[in-house]
Amino acid sequence: MQTVISSKTKTVIIGPDRPFTIIGERINPTGRKLLAREMAAGNFDRVRKDAIAQVAAGAHMLDVNAGIPLADEPAILAEAIKLVQSVTDVPISIDSSIVAALERGLEAYEGKPLLNSVTGEEERLEAVLPMVKKYGAAVIGISNDETGISEDPEVRLAVARKIIERAMDHGIPKEDVLIDPLVMPIGAMRYAGRQVFHIVRHCREELGVNTCCGASNVSFGLPDRGPLNGTFLAMAITAGLTSAITNPIELEIKKAILAADVMMGNDENCMTWIQSTRSAAEEEEDNAGSRRSRRSRRRER
Repeated sequence: MQTVISSKTKTVIIGPDRPFTIIGERINPTGRKLLAREMAAGNFDRVRKDAIAQVAAGAHMLDVNAGIPLADEPAILAEAIKLVQSVTDVPISIDSSIVAALERGLEAYEGKPLLNSVTGEEERLEAVLPMVKKYGAAVIGISNDETGISEDPEVRLAVARKIIERAMDHGIPKEDVLIDPLVMPIGAMRYAGRQVFHIVRHCREELGVNTCCGASNVSFGLPDRGPLNGTFLAMAITAGLTSAITNPIELEIKKAILAADVMMGNDENCMTWIQSTRSAAEEEEDNAGSRRSRRSRRRER
């Protein structure tokens, strides 16, 4: 059960026996007014910085979204994808609710992307799945349909089955479908976490597919979100979650994912954990040295 995603020069393999795949979430203007204004005006400096920073922090892939009201989303998304591919070598998740934008993104992309996303709605299935097949992409299937988002995990699993079956009808192999169990805010829905763990477990054991989610949704509206997101991801990984769109720059999230990889046996000899810890210690030592140097210069004055 391996999903292969690639850029022009780099391949990422998503699977239950591999390290967890981190998809950087920050190139998304939703809730980021300054980024939205800049992207709409054709200024991609912040996109460039966010792409480089997320990869440096450990993102294996980057999600790119250009959902800006009243803007030319297809054109902006294509431009953002070209820019990101020019400054990083990681694969991209092409993220839009607009079919025309998804197609422009696919046309601009070099490699095998992840398309984000298709739902169980008939109209969406018939619009998106032929594109996925045409461009040889992988796709995230979101477990809702015309009836909305059910609070019953069994209903969401039924939608997931439908998406997988319809994808296979279009000649898309099952390994190229990642199911999103739909993470709801835990502050509004008490058992949102349990629902996700149940769906993810059945996707792994029964449906035989990989999974992905927007992890930050779980803590929406709550304070001190980093520990909540990190703990949720660690628990979801033990249930079988194999990738997530999340923020690798937030230390609590990154540490929780690395620790979960260790506990799941997907970090051979714990080398990634050791290297990460060593790098953090070296960075802290460098920062301490810089602080001592500044204090010394102030005393000399």
